[in-house]
Amino acid sequence: MANQLDLEEQEQLDQIKHFWSQYGNAITWALIVVLASFASWNFYQYWQRSQAAQAAALFDEVERSLQGSDAGRVERVFAEMKDRFPSTAYAQQAGLLVTKQLAASGKFDAAQAVLTWVAGQSTDAGYQAVAKLRLAGLLLETKKYDEALKWLSGEFPASFEALVADRKGDVLALQGDKVQAVALYQKAYQGFSVGSEYRSVVLVKLNALGSDVQGK
Repeated sequence: MANQLDLEEQEQLDQIKHFWSQYGNAITWALIVVLASFASWNFYQYWQRSQAAQAAALFDEVERSLQGSDAGRVERVFAEMKDRFPSTAYAQQAGLLVTKQLAASGKFDAAQAVLTWVAGQSTDAGYQAVAKLRLAGLLLETKKYDEALKWLSGEFPASFEALVADRKGDVLALQGDKVQAVALYQKAYQGFSVGSEYRSVVLVKLNALGSDVQGK
């Protein structure tokens, strides 16, 4: 009986050896690939968290510098964010904040450059829309009407359609195209919710152009 068991065990060992000789390398490499992928994924997740944490710290610094009206510090910290963490939402949020300070300081070219960067860098449709709307507003202030309209062309999220129509109306009104401006203001008026401040502002613009949509 013992000899029979020994023979069976030997046969099993021989089968395992044969199997391993045929498929051992493939199994080993498959395990290596799986483990490497798992390790890479873990490292990527750690890297993403690390990037986000560092970007968040710099964003906080931008906010503190803005509150302290330290324009030089704001621009230096934001430049660092752009260089080190351009793809993070924190960098794009910081860009939108920084442009307010730049525009208020009369640095329209610098503000325009930052907004152009946000519009081109961000993968978030909301950030892109806000950047384009603000950019069009800056271009209006510098009387670059055609360029402003270019930034307002293309697709926008549905939630921004009324804002875009209102801003386009501003451009056309300043260009003297009253008919088209009224049409866009009416679109914006209908797009804003009843009782909203934006709707009231658009109504004032319509009245100024001799159009009254109150009650519609």
